[in-house]
Amino acid sequence: MVKLIHTLADHDDDVNCCAFSSSLLATCSLDKTIRLYSLSDFTEVPYSPLKFHTYAVHCCCFSPSGHILASCSTDGTTVLWDVQNGQILAVMEQPSGSPVRVCRFSPDSTCLVSGASDGTVVLWNAQSYKLHRCASVKDGSLVACAFSPPGNLFVTGSSCGDLTVWDDKMRCLHNEKAHDLGITCCDFSSQPVPGGEEGLQFFQLASCGQDCQIKIWVISFIHILGFELKYKSTLTGHCAPVLACAFSHDGQMLVSGSVDKSVIVYDTNTENILHTLTQHTRYVTTCAFAPNILLLATGSMDKTVKIWQFEKETLCQAKIPDQPKQFTENWSEDDVSNWLCTEGLEDLVDIFKMNNIDGRELLNLTKESLADDLKIESLGLRSKVLRKIEELRTKVKTLSSEIPDEFICPITRELMKDPVIASGTAAVAAAKSLLSCLTLQPHRRQPIRLPCPWDSPGKHTGVGCHFLLQCMKVKVKSLSCVRLLATPWTAAYQASPSMGFPRQEHWSGVPLPSPLIGTAI
Repeated sequence: MVKLIHTLADHDDDVNCCAFSSSLLATCSLDKTIRLYSLSDFTEVPYSPLKFHTYAVHCCCFSPSGHILASCSTDGTTVLWDVQNGQILAVMEQPSGSPVRVCRFSPDSTCLVSGASDGTVVLWNAQSYKLHRCASVKDGSLVACAFSPPGNLFVTGSSCGDLTVWDDKMRCLHNEKAHDLGITCCDFSSQPVPGGEEGLQFFQLASCGQDCQIKIWVISFIHILGFELKYKSTLTGHCAPVLACAFSHDGQMLVSGSVDKSVIVYDTNTENILHTLTQHTRYVTTCAFAPNILLLATGSMDKTVKIWQFEKETLCQAKIPDQPKQFTENWSEDDVSNWLCTEGLEDLVDIFKMNNIDGRELLNLTKESLADDLKIESLGLRSKVLRKIEELRTKVKTLSSEIPDEFICPITRELMKDPVIASGTAAVAAAKSLLSCLTLQPHRRQPIRLPCPWDSPGKHTGVGCHFLLQCMKVKVKSLSCVRLLATPWTAAYQASPSMGFPRQEHWSGVPLPSPLIGTAI
């Protein structure tokens, strides 16, 4: 059980970040300030707000000891504050002068990393306040950073979607394309994964991005040989870009905030959803767990920070899915492993994982690929696997035949997510215009402008007028009744603010669906 216990509404603009120490909560905002609150009663401390930055404050974080607060800003500086009195300890200027987007302390408080919009990453000595080392990523802005719990390396995330692993000498150890549309946040679990081999330590890393996904990685530390980063799974609870993610101090929960205005709390052991919180009215930009009590803070572009309290039995109340995923082609590698165990084929789990067999690949397996590619030597075992796969294919065909055709994308033949429906005589001319353009415009080109939006005939509000061709279905029942379907994301793709979208409906060029459009299912 989780309940909202307090709402802080002191900032005058979007809240960008929040962070806990053992006794304080810090928040920062586009209004150029940092505010500090006591955890005992959530009142603002006497010397708050902290003012120095001349532009928006993007990030704030406490040192592990809780005695120092760091903040960074568009003004190109990272400032260290004494949290006892609010005095400035140091002002560290990014060498390039570029806006600083993220800052993080090392676990031993000796170092501080700052990442900037021009891709530069600086390692500062947190005792002398001097620049220690500097490097940069190849492309994009640095927007995310997290130190590994042992402190011997850190990970950065860029707006181009790359995860980069650095050691304490600023040597680039590894680069991984993690999110196609850009990373927004990343965080390490402070607790090791149980059951590690002798001499190895395993920790979970979460990353999230503009692709609406949260990815879980496992990083292993070998004292002599170094480290290894492996992809584990993907969480797809959000229907819009995920802007923030954070592990709880005990590593049992993972929280995320999204452009869909919701906060989702996951059980990290089962990856089931524990809670979905929907009290924010605009994009959720930040989330953080308190280090020693069951408190969660979430910040939003609605200018508020909400404080949530968990009951101790929260993890015992994980939501068990009502049924397994019906569509096999959407299965993850873990879903395939679970299916193998259910069918008594657990001996093949390692082979399938080693070859990254997900649901789509599973349905495409043949007797040749089982023998030649997966090296399954037993004829009887291959035959059993093929029979089970054929049963899945039959089930897929049965499920597909039960879905109304208007809910299937005409291009990919996949089920459209959250389709939007509209009807009426006002859409007839729009349908004719659309049908005449279907063979003329590639789906990556500028969206089609329909002459008469159905939601407000005669007024161009924008939402009803824009579609991406690959997620559209037109069904003409008669000349006087037309139904147009598309997903909410494609229905408003690239609509400009001048067409009726308020500021909060845009994020990195991807608008949210308008609340004026009714949902079909």
